[in-house]
Amino acid sequence: MLRILLRVLAGLVVLVVLAVVAGPFLISGKPSDGLASNAEAASTESRFVGIPFAGTAGLSIHYLEPPSQALSGAPSDATAFLLLHGFTFNAWTWQPVLDAFAARGRAVAYDQLPYGLSAKPMRADWDGPNPYSKDAAITQLFAVMDALGLERAVLVGNSSGGTLALEAALTHPERVSALILVAPWVYATRPTLPEWLASLPQMRRLSLLIARKLGEDGALMDLSYADATKISEERRAQFGIHARVAGWDLAWGELLALSLSAPVTVSAHLAEVAMPVLLVSGETDRLVPIEDSRRVAETLPDATFAVIEGCGHVPQEECPAAFKAVVEEWLDARGL
Repeated sequence: MLRILLRVLAGLVVLVVLAVVAGPFLISGKPSDGLASNAEAASTESRFVGIPFAGTAGLSIHYLEPPSQALSGAPSDATAFLLLHGFTFNAWTWQPVLDAFAARGRAVAYDQLPYGLSAKPMRADWDGPNPYSKDAAITQLFAVMDALGLERAVLVGNSSGGTLALEAALTHPERVSALILVAPWVYATRPTLPEWLASLPQMRRLSLLIARKLGEDGALMDLSYADATKISEERRAQFGIHARVAGWDLAWGELLALSLSAPVTVSAHLAEVAMPVLLVSGETDRLVPIEDSRRVAETLPDATFAVIEGCGHVPQEECPAAFKAVVEEWLDARGL
């Protein structure tokens, strides 16, 4: 009887091992259907600019700026604002407040790779640095500034876009006049894996599965609002515009696979951020706790902390009037 039991247990162990090893390969690696190019999926508001990136033929970056600004331009001495969205979001997250920034100077919101309608390179598209790494995102940020003629700017970042803004300010402080951080993802507690494990084919297929889930169901957007009923169908369509581009899921999978082994370390360098910072938190943020944002503000050398009541993780979308009031008061006080 014991031998039979041991054989059954051994068989179960073998089945479990096979499921772990082979199961992920049941996830389809075929790219999603969609339009042939990002430009074909663009709206009338869309603008594109090409930037160089080592090991590629160049990257197409999608961005938004108010139509009146695009036609008339901003005074050469005006403050410039570069707006950075968060994880899985895109440039349209800034649309409700873009005009307010543009009233003070040139304002541009762009899609970081591979979100929105910016380039979605696959592994075969590069033979140099990984275009989805943290260093690559910083390089691309300043390449966008160069391509658009922005010598210096206020970086405005939400969530992981706030993390990118901090990293960029630490890398080239001479090009960043100030920071506006909206619930920055700094004290992250997500687990990370050794690079060898994260790069296994099975883990890459699992990353692809997660990417598809995040990009298709909009659950993260619902969590980003204090009241998800405020999200219009138009806004949901903007959030999901990446899915109109063929192969978007493979590109998202590349980013997710890399992020599994890339810890967030910027918290160790907050004391080195020399420029003034406005840090904004939604009162009921469910993704970045308000106390985490307060802790960031307390650690930065020159920071102002503001809380917007009745708002979640994306106050620029959910409570644009209150967000604009907080930002404009701070900019006026700083003479920006």
